[in-house]
Amino acid sequence: MRGWSLTIVAMLLSSAASAAGSAQFSPTQMAQINRSSWGLDLAALQTDPSAKTVMAGLDSSLPAAAAAQIAQMRIVREPMAQLVVEMDTQNQAANKLADPDAKKAARKAYQQAMNDLNREAATRSLLRDLYSPAQLQEQMTWFWFNHFNVHAGKRDIRAMVGDYEDVIRTHALGKFRDLLEATLRHPAMLRYLDNDQNAAGHINENYAREIMELHSMGVGSGYSQADVQELARVLTGVGVSLKPDNPKLKPEWQPLYIHAGLFEFNPARHDFGAKHFLGHQISGSGFHEVEQALDLIAASPATARHVSTQIATYFMGDNPPAAVVDHMTTAWQRSSGDIATVLRAMSASPEYSASLGRTFKDPIHYVVSAVRYAYGDRVILNADPMIGWLNRMSEGLYNHETPDGYPMNASAWTGPGQMEVRFEIARAIGNGSAGLFKSRTAGSTEQPAFPQLQNALYFGGLDRTLSAQTREALAQATSPQEWNMLFLASPDFMRR
Repeated sequence: MRGWSLTIVAMLLSSAASAAGSAQFSPTQMAQINRSSWGLDLAALQTDPSAKTVMAGLDSSLPAAAAAQIAQMRIVREPMAQLVVEMDTQNQAANKLADPDAKKAARKAYQQAMNDLNREAATRSLLRDLYSPAQLQEQMTWFWFNHFNVHAGKRDIRAMVGDYEDVIRTHALGKFRDLLEATLRHPAMLRYLDNDQNAAGHINENYAREIMELHSMGVGSGYSQADVQELARVLTGVGVSLKPDNPKLKPEWQPLYIHAGLFEFNPARHDFGAKHFLGHQISGSGFHEVEQALDLIAASPATARHVSTQIATYFMGDNPPAAVVDHMTTAWQRSSGDIATVLRAMSASPEYSASLGRTFKDPIHYVVSAVRYAYGDRVILNADPMIGWLNRMSEGLYNHETPDGYPMNASAWTGPGQMEVRFEIARAIGNGSAGLFKSRTAGSTEQPAFPQLQNALYFGGLDRTLSAQTREALAQATSPQEWNMLFLASPDFMRR
């Protein structure tokens, strides 16, 4: 494993190490840990964070109960390519049935199986967010998925989305150039933005446009519509194949053909004409053209600034200071887009420290942080309540239909309807387990799990970070349940 795991977590959680095992945490330490993780968790804080990242990125680093749940999932037991082919076969068989009732039942079974794969991926994602010691990696996995968004409901992406998230997770703290190509090679992205339909003579610009507009350089950064069109030509022949055998090709094309898993580059569908892209000439050579184009995109100063701004907004909130973005952009260019280095530059700035505790949590941060704080390392048995809460607040996992991903501005998540759902979540968790400890197994009973929110973490320093208004409201609570609800619904808990 690369050395960035320890380096980057130590960088953003440096203050946690001095507090590990201590009964007291300073407000600054609390704020730093709250920002760089999915939320405060006493069990995690009492262990040296540098030691806990040795297994970063591996589900074996999770608590045994969480790892066991993940190990039973179909998305773990079967390779993604096999899953997709199996589901495609099931779908085709259902569509061929002549009897209307039998066809309806088979179609229903197919849709249920696809939904189960999607739910498994969402459950695994939440278990990792809740219990992984590699908290920064998990946060960046969510950020990059949102940045390179795909909608699971389109075509057969539900069978691919878990693997797509895994691929992103692998590159979440590495080089942006590697991440960009990893998403390009994944069938979920190629299906979602229709590049599997992009061929010479039948150009589809969807993916090329979103690469330029959303994934890299950003709107108004200097590229032209002609650049989009040329990139679309570069991407012709980049697609998906579920067939086990390679197609019959001209002898001169056979060495250029690529088939890895479900990814395919088919030179018979490729436009080999010369392209003029971002001021550079790209000669027809097959998939090497794609690599040249990605090199140009990743090296563009506009990409460094656009993506740095997105990262800063994710961590620091609306309109991050220009000085921070400048510092991150410089770090990006000097490190050739090393994400860990860019994060280090952000966190080292005084503006970053000044912003701690002021970023409004979007739904995913609110839900995960509430469950992390309430139950610590006690592993939930059922993530369905969390999945439902996120869907109700319109930030469901893999559920954003358009390529732009979920918004990161606070105004998107502060409306009356949003806050009402948060109060309901606070009440549900504050009164008990909220269904989180009731297994999905038929006939299972809910395990008792009343959260003790007035715990050692609270009295070890968190209480000193609360506003006078919140402390006054908590003092009025007439029961532990009411205290829990008021705490989780407080303005202080909704910031990071």
